[in-house]
Amino acid sequence: MTLDPSYLEYPRRRLGYDHDLYDWSNIHARGPVAWPGGAKVAVWPCIVAEFFPLTPADRPFRAPGHMQTAFPDYRHYTARDYGNRVGIFRLLDALEARGIRGSVAMNVAVAERAPALLAAVRAGGHEIVAHATDMNGAIDSSLPAEEEEAIIAGTRARWQALGEEPRGWLSVARSQSWRTADLLLAHGFAWMADWPNDDLPYRWRNGIINLPLNHELSDRQIINVTQAGSDSWAEQIGDAAAWLADEAARQGAGRLLPLQLTPYIIGLPYRVGALERLLDLLRSRGDCWFAAGGAIVAEWARQQPG
Repeated sequence: MTLDPSYLEYPRRRLGYDHDLYDWSNIHARGPVAWPGGAKVAVWPCIVAEFFPLTPADRPFRAPGHMQTAFPDYRHYTARDYGNRVGIFRLLDALEARGIRGSVAMNVAVAERAPALLAAVRAGGHEIVAHATDMNGAIDSSLPAEEEEAIIAGTRARWQALGEEPRGWLSVARSQSWRTADLLLAHGFAWMADWPNDDLPYRWRNGIINLPLNHELSDRQIINVTQAGSDSWAEQIGDAAAWLADEAARQGAGRLLPLQLTPYIIGLPYRVGALERLLDLLRSRGDCWFAAGGAIVAEWARQQPG
């Protein structure tokens, strides 16, 4: 069997990428970034607060972590709800005890349903990152344009009704369509965290900035998917910090260490101690700058103007 020659023809095939969203870039060849206080690594704590409806949407796809057994799946529903009732407060307390401010990527439905949780996030001085409407608000290129815009615009409007104007966006499952970045800009978002293909922020051609939230370092991936223990998760993050700091020193340029925290995973009582020990380790290094996503983006953009 032979292929028709047209099968291999693609008008955008060229060196670099086969798209025009952003340029290929070698991290070692870019202008250096210097984090405040001479830090080598910007540590971005990002708590993910999610609401999983009891009836999952399979269009365009079922979000990771969603309901799994026959309806009504109370077992997974309440396990996820544990994160917003109990686990997240342990994470907020761990950050507060160490004077750390970070981001909370929150489904707006969580804030609407749990105003006391939103108040706790605000009281801790943490940044709100818009994380769609709820975990049925997934996006991909099969979703009609008007439905995708309704998710993004609706999320913005509902946050505004709560008195918030988030500038950052995290998609459900980090999934986008080819339209997403343009729609985010059109509806007031300046940066997103969906594309984990770097160790520093970078700018797209349309002007939006991507702040990589590396899913390989997330508690969901390491603990739930690879089935590693919480101490192993903490050790791997510590190893990543050491490697990034050494690379930053050799290259003369800062690096980014995202720290994604899922309340119903790392917030469990037999795991949260590993998080506290990790935070203490990172603080003791003396070369880490803890900051919210928006602060990291702003500092990077100040040094890397478009």
